[in-house]
Amino acid sequence: MNTRRCLTAWAATLILFAPDLHAHEGPPFPIVSDQTAGPYIISIWTDPDTTDDGSAGGQFWVRLRRAKNPEALPAGTHATITVKPVERTGPERHANASPVRGDLTNQFAAVVMDHEGRFAVRVAIDGPLGSAAVDSSVEATYNLRPPRSMMVLYLAPFVVVGFLWARLLIRRRKSN
Repeated sequence: MNTRRCLTAWAATLILFAPDLHAHEGPPFPIVSDQTAGPYIISIWTDPDTTDDGSAGGQFWVRLRRAKNPEALPAGTHATITVKPVERTGPERHANASPVRGDLTNQFAAVVMDHEGRFAVRVAIDGPLGSAAVDSSVEATYNLRPPRSMMVLYLAPFVVVGFLWARLLIRRRKSN
């Protein structure tokens, strides 16, 4: 019985004081797919999370390739993401994208989106082949993961049912 209490206390401590992993709650989704703009074919994927703490929660991946031929993009090709609120006034925010693992065809940037609602998105490409821009929009929402303190409340019914089930099994074993 003492071992069981020790394991229960250990599990409760682990759940309550585990580090926050900032897990991703869902996959990014496309807002532009293979749109030709100037010398480029551009796709934009996003995970538009809103934050209250000023952190850059709006994530954007820009996929680029040449429009006319399959050659690699020349060095110096880069994307800039600009977001601006549509339904209310607010500042226009910019972020320079950087290549993911050194790959110019896949660039990433995160932008502060400080409230829920519609945002206009503009991705501007500049490089040796020339300049281009693509416009779109996205609906920013808060990250829907529950706070850590609520996990205890959500898990409580399952723990109680597990405890009652284990108790029933122990009683049956003793009676046999």
